[in-house]
Amino acid sequence: MADPFEEYCDLEDIALRLRSADAGERRVAVMELADSGDEAAIPLLAGALTDADAGVRRQAALALSAFDGPETAAALAVALVDIEPDVASAAADSAAELKDPAAADPLLPLLAHPSAFVRLSALRALKELRRKDALGPALAALVDLDPQVRVQAVGVIGFLKLEEAVPALRTAATDADPLVRRAAVSSLAFTHAEPASETIVRALADADWMVREIAAETLNKERAGVDSVGPLLEALSDDFWQVRLKAIRSLGRLKISRAVAPIGAGLAHPQANLRKEAAAALGEIAD
Repeated sequence: MADPFEEYCDLEDIALRLRSADAGERRVAVMELADSGDEAAIPLLAGALTDADAGVRRQAALALSAFDGPETAAALAVALVDIEPDVASAAADSAAELKDPAAADPLLPLLAHPSAFVRLSALRALKELRRKDALGPALAALVDLDPQVRVQAVGVIGFLKLEEAVPALRTAATDADPLVRRAAVSSLAFTHAEPASETIVRALADADWMVREIAAETLNKERAGVDSVGPLLEALSDDFWQVRLKAIRSLGRLKISRAVAPIGAGLAHPQANLRKEAAAALGEIAD
């Protein structure tokens, strides 16, 4: 068993090396802090985020991915506004690894930051934290001028899986940006409410094939009061084989016997993945 006093001395030694004149030595010290797994390293890493060398700051931002909680989130919130893009990007990746819901507290104020990068990074981190008080700011972000911010806002809303957010997700499914529409259609999968199901079915006719693909994938369960089978059968003639593949998969899981013939035609498709999916779907239907 390790001696706690020895570990404390190790951190003291690392702290001394963080003040070295050699940036390379300071970077190594930062990596050792990450390896320590000791929460006492968090304030030392936070201090390294103000280092004069961008490489040290980037390493500190990366090292914070080994820790969690509001103290870590507060440090990363500072790094997200670093003038060096590599440092800010590393901080965004580390923030996305946070799991403690309490870590949301330092991130929520960043949703009003003037930088689109900071806003979308904060939303990206908030998604996994599933904090209900993030719903309001995320709903407000659905009208952000930056489509990437809107995509991340949809992600936050979708992860919360709240019926009260369904109208907002349906509106996002008509967004001008296809990536936002795709995220919104995917997020509606949690509910079988009729209006949501109608929105997903309509997405099978979207101008963007990726939106049609996610809609075909999402319609793999019975949705009361909504005919999804007819539109899925039509999707078997889509110009993109990726959409056809997802439609075949959903029809198989729904065990639609009248889909046997059109799915069987897929066994002659030049794309091997689609042929494989057709064979699997026929086995699921087992007619």
